[in-house]
Amino acid sequence: MAPVILPGLVAFALLTALSHDQFVALPGLLGPGTSLLFLMNIVPLIITGTLTHGLAQRLPESEETGTRAVRRYDAALVSLTVAASVATAWSIGHLSHSAAATEAGRNTLFLVGLALLGGAIRPQLASVAPVTWVFVTAFAGYRDFRRPWPWAVTLHPAGYLPTFLFCLAVFAGGLAALTRTRRSA
Repeated sequence: MAPVILPGLVAFALLTALSHDQFVALPGLLGPGTSLLFLMNIVPLIITGTLTHGLAQRLPESEETGTRAVRRYDAALVSLTVAASVATAWSIGHLSHSAAATEAGRNTLFLVGLALLGGAIRPQLASVAPVTWVFVTAFAGYRDFRRPWPWAVTLHPAGYLPTFLFCLAVFAGGLAALTRTRRSA
């Protein structure tokens, strides 16, 4: 799994450093005017994609014997990867004075948790759920210009503690789902 995770972390760091305040104006579907899609809303998909790909590469025989704590290893790898992503985004955000870069770390917590929860329901949802979330919030997540709906947590400002705690709870729920559900072959 490391051959996928390490390049993903490097790509995450580079894109966070190079495009932290870049955005695209999109038409709003639920309100008047346009919505802003910061590239930092898309960058966490690199981490969710590499993790879901790595978790999908399994050896059923090794996992079935129970001689190795595969679920705990998976949870440890996911936790370390997300911690590295959050630390990277936080460091880049504080060095460059960019709130958008620090949001990438918080959003990684939420989107990885969402991917793990989706994967517990159906393996294909692990990849689809975070991507769907990003694009639904991009087109329908704003009430009006720069005012996101409460449910669009990936669009909230970086320093908003309730959003961070909610994202942390979703990540913890995803880790619990990863360690307690049986993955199908």
